[in-house]
Amino acid sequence: MVEVGSFQFIVLLLPLEFVSMAPASISQIKVGHIDDVQELRKFKPAAIPERFIRDMAERPTLTTMDTLLSSTDIPVIDFSQLLKGKKTDEFQFELSKLAASCQDWGFFQVINHGVDLSLLESIEKSAMEFFDLPLEEKQKYAMAPGTIQGYGQAFVFSEDQKLDWCNMFALGLIPHFIRNPKLWPTKPAEFSDTLEVYSQEIRKLCQTLLRFISMTLGLNEDVLDNMFGEAVQAVRMNYYPPCSRPDLVLGLSPHSDGSALTVLQQGKDSSVGLQILRHNAWVPVRPLPDAFIINIGDTIEVLTNGKYKSVEHRAVTHKEKDRLSIVTFYAPSYEIELGPMPEFLDENNPCKYRRYNHGDYSKHYVTSKLEGKKTLDFAKIHPNNSSL
Repeated sequence: MVEVGSFQFIVLLLPLEFVSMAPASISQIKVGHIDDVQELRKFKPAAIPERFIRDMAERPTLTTMDTLLSSTDIPVIDFSQLLKGKKTDEFQFELSKLAASCQDWGFFQVINHGVDLSLLESIEKSAMEFFDLPLEEKQKYAMAPGTIQGYGQAFVFSEDQKLDWCNMFALGLIPHFIRNPKLWPTKPAEFSDTLEVYSQEIRKLCQTLLRFISMTLGLNEDVLDNMFGEAVQAVRMNYYPPCSRPDLVLGLSPHSDGSALTVLQQGKDSSVGLQILRHNAWVPVRPLPDAFIINIGDTIEVLTNGKYKSVEHRAVTHKEKDRLSIVTFYAPSYEIELGPMPEFLDENNPCKYRRYNHGDYSKHYVTSKLEGKKTLDFAKIHPNNSSL
């Protein structure tokens, strides 16, 4: 068992559960001492260990924090209008809004999505009950360094790497071979059953959204869904305790998502924490009640040759309020070969990304620290490199 925050970690990089059944290369990972932020908040409420204090350029400045009061709201898509049928004016209007949201923002909120609101309450309750468990209970499901499933901090690969003010609990869902049954908690008792039902509903939402996104691109509505094969699905629950110095830390480092679609549910009464990078400024996202926040991932950017772009985002903390988010990642099968679709290539739009195996990209993503959109360099075609 890994006991977070008690000694220096020196472990082997295990096969990555989110990537494939094949073993990953073996190397040593030293991540150093990692404090559990909930324990810090509980026993040393004013303490900010050095590893959490960001360099000046990374800190959320007072200016960006003040924009919480005046930020532009991201687009809102009424899902019920898209379900009315292609021939209705309401459908065409909402589809055009979806197209603009994907192209201009890369983020949007979905209301009237059809997922039972009692299920949203249940998964939030289960997540919070898990995070409220004693540390020794949560450590039964500890995330080993170099892996991304379990409880702890993901994407940490060195002893001097800055840490996020966040506790995470991540699980692979579909296909079943990416699951690690030993990491599925027995407490709270209803956690696993609730997550199973919730994940099925979010999967249906993602499949339907992909059909509408295909249509916004002028493609047959089944093109993306069929291309993905047995889509990979994972969930990560993030808990951000209050922080006495939110101006010094980040809840989650800036990054884009390696998925095709990401679906975020924010806990009720949570602080505003998600921020997206728009026009070189960090814009906070205020979640609407009972809405999902959707963002375009790197996969869609590659497939559309940059027409729809993934967007860099991060999380900040609050001095007095905590925050919970439940995030689902939906991506193509690891066996799928991906690259820009011919429909998005012409003389004015040359190929910007090479073809690659999605499993290889996923392995690259989860073995790299979160650092803006740097992981997408894996797929970009650079000058004097025209490999397709």
